[in-house]
Amino acid sequence: MDIQYLSGVGPKRAELLRKELGIATFHDLLYYFPFRHIDRSTIHHINEISGDMPYIQLRGRFINFTTAGEGARRRLMALFTDGTGTIEVVWFNRVRYIQDTYRPGVEYLLFGKPSPFQNHYSIIHPEIDVYKPETVPQGLQGVYSLTEKLHNRQFTQRTMQKLVGNLLNTPVVQNVPETLPRQLLAQRNLMPLSQALLNMHRPTSVHDLQRAQFRMKYEELFFLQLNILKYIKGREERRVGFVFSRVGDYFNNFYNHVLAFPLTGAQKRVIREMRHDMGSGRQMNRLLQGDVGSGKTIVAFMTALIALDNGYQACIMAPTEILATQHLESISQMAAPIGVNVALLTGSTRKKERERIHEQLQSGELKILIGTHALIEDTVQFRNLGLAVIDEQHRFGVAQRAKLWRKNTTPPHVLVMTATPIPRTLAMTVYGDLDVSVIDELPPGRKPVTTLMRYEKDREQMYRFVGQQLRLGRQAYIVYPLIEESEKLDLRALEEGYEIVKDTFPSYNVAMVHGRMKPAEKDHQMDLFVSHQAHILVATTVIEVGVNVPNASVMVIENAERFGLSQLHQLRGRVGRGADQSYCILMTKYDLTHDTRHRLEVMTQTNDGFRVAEEDMHLRGPGDMDGTQQSGVAFNLRVANLAQDGQIVQLTRDDAEAYLQQDPDLTTPEGKQLDQQLRQIFDKQQSWSEIS
Repeated sequence: MDIQYLSGVGPKRAELLRKELGIATFHDLLYYFPFRHIDRSTIHHINEISGDMPYIQLRGRFINFTTAGEGARRRLMALFTDGTGTIEVVWFNRVRYIQDTYRPGVEYLLFGKPSPFQNHYSIIHPEIDVYKPETVPQGLQGVYSLTEKLHNRQFTQRTMQKLVGNLLNTPVVQNVPETLPRQLLAQRNLMPLSQALLNMHRPTSVHDLQRAQFRMKYEELFFLQLNILKYIKGREERRVGFVFSRVGDYFNNFYNHVLAFPLTGAQKRVIREMRHDMGSGRQMNRLLQGDVGSGKTIVAFMTALIALDNGYQACIMAPTEILATQHLESISQMAAPIGVNVALLTGSTRKKERERIHEQLQSGELKILIGTHALIEDTVQFRNLGLAVIDEQHRFGVAQRAKLWRKNTTPPHVLVMTATPIPRTLAMTVYGDLDVSVIDELPPGRKPVTTLMRYEKDREQMYRFVGQQLRLGRQAYIVYPLIEESEKLDLRALEEGYEIVKDTFPSYNVAMVHGRMKPAEKDHQMDLFVSHQAHILVATTVIEVGVNVPNASVMVIENAERFGLSQLHQLRGRVGRGADQSYCILMTKYDLTHDTRHRLEVMTQTNDGFRVAEEDMHLRGPGDMDGTQQSGVAFNLRVANLAQDGQIVQLTRDDAEAYLQQDPDLTTPEGKQLDQQLRQIFDKQQSWSEIS
């Protein structure tokens, strides 16, 4: 039912709710859950207030009211006391109304969030009621996310709570149909849906709130897992793939005569997994995770050789020309001894070379094509594409990747790779429809990077250490943040840093790279560093992916507090690629928040990318992780949190699998109800799962 027909709403407020909160119906409001619950039955004393209190309720009297400022800057201030101390109360609007309504000496209940200000606390725009013992709210009350525009229109927490109360008094909640099968409700002791919805807004106790939250989290994650598993089943039934039945001369010659070092056990295991996929008659759709330097490229190349041995071509798509060029160099060195023709296609490829590539692709002479977005252009036609490899896949939009799959009448086998380790719970959801392989072992001889946190007072010591490494013949990166919101300021800091580094190391050549350079100049500066003509590279995060200089042993990250864990880990991966001991130095200010200090300390404690990723997700939440917005599986969780609810993710995965085993096509009465629920949740969203 349209929300305007709820008591207390009406057309104008309905339009405001729709625009600001996306609430258009009774159902929308019912599922607009509080982000916090407050126990309003507790009355605190002013002398108990501390900075970690989110909201408090006080009982006392106003001592006086004063105004300050003029026009839009006008504000009203009051001093409030409960006998144990005083606190300042501030209003920035509705000043006249407040002055006319509230009086010194009258006893009030005051509810709001205390904020520290100049050695005392103040509360801005609190809720105020005349105190009467019978009017003290009892039990837990929900606190809802509201926008600034709603507040400016006098739509407060109290307004929202009143509307929700009006909704809960209608038959809507009692008439909500159950969405989960009876057997799951009993098996997991789940609160019935109508009862859970009521307790999400107006819990009768903390215990009932926790049970309601568990029920709603379970439901969200169960339907997410059911949708993924149902998709996988459908894909397996309809996705015919090329059968790569043989491992022939290309693969065996390379493995037996060219490969200069033994593969790790993890690399061998992953290759076996992909050989099985490609020989099964079903299209491979596999995600390959491997930390920086774990050897994903050689695994991708050997998988491509299996495609070649079966008469097919392969392509590798990378997000940047730098990374694509690097792949060309390393793969060409491996491919030349066995007579495999490899080419590079990017936006910079000259017309004559482009025409030659097109001709050789269509004739089949060109076996492996490496490139950037240029690979998905309509003019690029393969004779028989059998394997598509996407490197750093989260940097491509799903629609872009889709074009690559259409380069053959039967979609090619798909291998997507990432050097950003994905936490297990995220992989089970965001990438839940992909088979996952993990290279969790570094090649022998690699030494873990030593990561150090240093402050501004340690700068001279840091420069001396970098100088020692340079005298040993090593190279160094010095990375500056470049954030869009303050791009000009950051660019100036980078350029000033470049001049300081040149002055500090006058005997060494210094190159500089940033995203606002013209591509040719950027490539030239990068080439100076790669070819060892430059000893130090001052750069922004454009070097986060794709620069391979084994001689570089030091990574200095300026203003490290401005980077996320995942990005810090990626940057650290630029060193430690040779046999020498390497170092990552996090330069930061001393005054850090608790979370920021913890984030940087994680970097100093571990080189394990999966632990870093887990910590990153706990600190930032899953929605901020690289690639989740383009992953392929659309989801919008209202209650569940992938960073905190890993056990429920696993539980619902197991339950969804078990349910599909007994009702694989969802044809029983309860199965049909589940199928209908899935359609309501997911049909509105574009499904890109098959191309993720």
